[in-house]
Amino acid sequence: MLPIKAWGKYFVAIDQPLEKREFTIDEISDDEVVVQVAGCGLCHTDLGFMNGSVQTKHELPLLLGHEISGIVVEAGANFNHLQNKNVIIPAVLPCGECELCEAERDNICLHQKMPGNDFDGGFASHIKVPAKFLCELPDDLGDFELAQLSVIADAITTPYQSLMRSKLKSGDLAIVIGTGGVGLYMVQHAKNAGATVIALELDQEKLDTAIAQGADYGICTRDMDERAIKSEIRGLVKTHGLPKTQWKVFENSGSAGGQKVAFSLLSFAGTVGIIGFTMDKLTIRLSNIMAFDADVFGNWGCRPAYYKPVVQDVLDKKINLLDNIELYPLSKMNDVLELSKAHKLTKRAILVPDELL
Repeated sequence: MLPIKAWGKYFVAIDQPLEKREFTIDEISDDEVVVQVAGCGLCHTDLGFMNGSVQTKHELPLLLGHEISGIVVEAGANFNHLQNKNVIIPAVLPCGECELCEAERDNICLHQKMPGNDFDGGFASHIKVPAKFLCELPDDLGDFELAQLSVIADAITTPYQSLMRSKLKSGDLAIVIGTGGVGLYMVQHAKNAGATVIALELDQEKLDTAIAQGADYGICTRDMDERAIKSEIRGLVKTHGLPKTQWKVFENSGSAGGQKVAFSLLSFAGTVGIIGFTMDKLTIRLSNIMAFDADVFGNWGCRPAYYKPVVQDVLDKKINLLDNIELYPLSKMNDVLELSKAHKLTKRAILVPDELL
């Protein structure tokens, strides 16, 4: 089938519209495949690349996009079994051989490759990608279209990684800060694990969605400081007989304010997971971690090994995906970007190559 004539929306310059360009995939190695893209989700990280607040590892021009689903249309010799299979491309592709990979910390492999960062990504008709850690999907996707499953690659698997890292168990109290594109799924994962979930969100509409999709309680934290927020949570704990210690706090907002709140909620033997990213700095008293004998961890992506159970939860509709996404033609991507910058997107946008719509 090679060569494959393809096209995509290229990131050429900071704060400039993406350009449509054609390209050719001439060859692949024995360990690579070509995926015909079904859909690619638009992530906050993509916006960071485009406005210059986050640098790509690959020099420009570059095709962005790291939440990708599609069909394998050309497979290297070592991965013939993937030919014509539905797949999700993990946003973090580890080497599988280094000391971090051997320690089952492959989500932070120092040799990892990320689509739309280390190499051309999924805002395109086709993508060439290492095949080793692709997540193969069942042939029967039930009520789902393949494009709709693309956001599993980051928005849904990243909070699952945090769930696993936190060792959250049934009966725990989970406090989820920020219920946007990632935090909403953190709410659902925690609820599915049997926790009582308190959602904290500045935006009342997002908070209402989080409550509708699994949060037991919600606090709109606009105009509230850390002391007031903690007092409100303690009130819920007392009124409803919730755990007084060992709180699992998940910060998803990617803001200094959210991180300050998360740290203020450290409890005895508690856990704080930092999932959202910001370049902002804050001043905290690290001795609180010692005094509470607490745990604090960061989260980068998700281990490919965790994708299968997440996919199954989505297909079984234990995770509400369909109410939180909207499909757009890839040719309209610049319009979608403008909507995103203006905060007019109420659902996660998935870009679909025009010929598939």
